[in-house]
Amino acid sequence: MLDKLQALESAALADLQSAQNEAALQEWKVKFLGRSAELSRILDELRGLPKEQRPAVGRRANEVKGALERAYQGRLEGARSAALDRTLREDRLDVTLPGATFPLGRLHPATQTLRQIYRIWAEMGFQVYRSPDVETEEHNFELLNMPAHHPARDMWDTFYTVDPGVLLRTHTSPGQIRVMRERAPEPIRVILPGMCYRYEQVSPRSEVQFNQVEGLAVGRNITFADLKGTLTAFARRFFGQAVNTRFRAAYFPFTEPSAEMDVECFVCGGEGCPVCKRTGWLEILGSGMVHPIVLQNGGYDPQQYSGFAFGMGPERITMLKHGIDDIRGFWANDLRFLEQF
Repeated sequence: MLDKLQALESAALADLQSAQNEAALQEWKVKFLGRSAELSRILDELRGLPKEQRPAVGRRANEVKGALERAYQGRLEGARSAALDRTLREDRLDVTLPGATFPLGRLHPATQTLRQIYRIWAEMGFQVYRSPDVETEEHNFELLNMPAHHPARDMWDTFYTVDPGVLLRTHTSPGQIRVMRERAPEPIRVILPGMCYRYEQVSPRSEVQFNQVEGLAVGRNITFADLKGTLTAFARRFFGQAVNTRFRAAYFPFTEPSAEMDVECFVCGGEGCPVCKRTGWLEILGSGMVHPIVLQNGGYDPQQYSGFAFGMGPERITMLKHGIDDIRGFWANDLRFLEQF
């Protein structure tokens, strides 16, 4: 058996010298080191040898296998190096061809809209104020004129946590109470951007999470005319100076009176189309004068101070601006959608 291993090693090494490329080397490997090679059969037959011969034969078989594997790796590296040298010598390289392009990242479409909104409100004298995503039931509802069991709470499908009275905010309006209590009795002009969460059925027009930008202005002698003028100025800066706007009466428990603001449909020019549901108008935000109870809860005397508030959804505005018909695209991480912006 030892003589057989010696002959096998010599034959394999001699045959290896004639393999000049990777294909030939692969065939050699299968022939001498493969599962059905003679060396593998010898290793499988060790258990059938006499007990006193097994150590010597097993040791010699492993030595032969190691020697063949080292020789194969050396020849393989040499063949690859020779193939590379041959390619560099014989193949032509056209240095005038354009190089490979690398895809560049870009801002998420919602982030683009948010930054545009920030810039416009900053130009109008509003500061950015951040409030927490995890809120108390008191800030999210009670201090906003929605006590326990108030029917208005049905407007928001809420994610509650395991801690009693703690939830994921359903809107950015709780930030109104926080900023008022920090700055009362000083005048306030802030926007409060952030993510909101609602337990809703995911559909082309609703998601369980979405951005919202709240706005709040508090001071002496602020009127509804200030609200209309401010929001109209924002719409013209965002959608263009020629855009038409309108206000419709609405209900929000933390503002009185309340209104929703529409802009003329920029797809059909107000004539009516599927995007605007044949009305010629697109809703972009809700607004109203801050309710006296909310002002009082924030630390302001409603007899001396007044204010207005508004809330807009950047994803909804982005959908309107670009004619997007499915809000789920914002959070699906589909590059085919995101790279359009």
